[in-house]
Amino acid sequence: MHDEPWPIPCFFYLDPYLCKKFRLKKGILNYISFFVLLTSYLVLPSCGTVDVFEKNATIPKQVWKSSFKPEITFTIAPNDTARYNIFIVIRHTDAYRYKNIWLNVQTESPGGVVNNQPLNLQLATDNKGWLGSGMDDIFEHRILITNPHDPQRLSPGVYRFKLENIMREDPLKHVMNVGIRLEKAP
Repeated sequence: MHDEPWPIPCFFYLDPYLCKKFRLKKGILNYISFFVLLTSYLVLPSCGTVDVFEKNATIPKQVWKSSFKPEITFTIAPNDTARYNIFIVIRHTDAYRYKNIWLNVQTESPGGVVNNQPLNLQLATDNKGWLGSGMDDIFEHRILITNPHDPQRLSPGVYRFKLENIMREDPLKHVMNVGIRLEKAP
């Protein structure tokens, strides 16, 4: 015994004759309609502007030697007038031995001005453990390094961030990635 075929709904075709002429088996139409609506729902909101820029560098063999200074580059468009919050991104394993990490962040702005910023970034506390988000034995930290009440207005051009490990232990083990994240301030 065969299922009775269902007509294609008229919202696919403007001509009622085509609605009667083309028929599909019961159930297939529901899958097609669901797929079209789901695709539209997922694709259309993604047409907005990007408000986050993030670039990370992988630490070779999870052993960060002080001689390895990853450089992260961002380009700010000439018509960009937004203010940005700047974050350091660090990923490490649970085997990382310290509650903090000392970094020197060297920033070169488009005018060639170089700024060195030594940072002591807290990664854990005695009470809470690791402060970042974690999955299994990998933890990620996004630590704000600019004033949260006064986001930076970045001049148009190329920015270079050089990240230097200035911990006493050299090489520093169990660090997987380091990077920079720029978020447009609300």
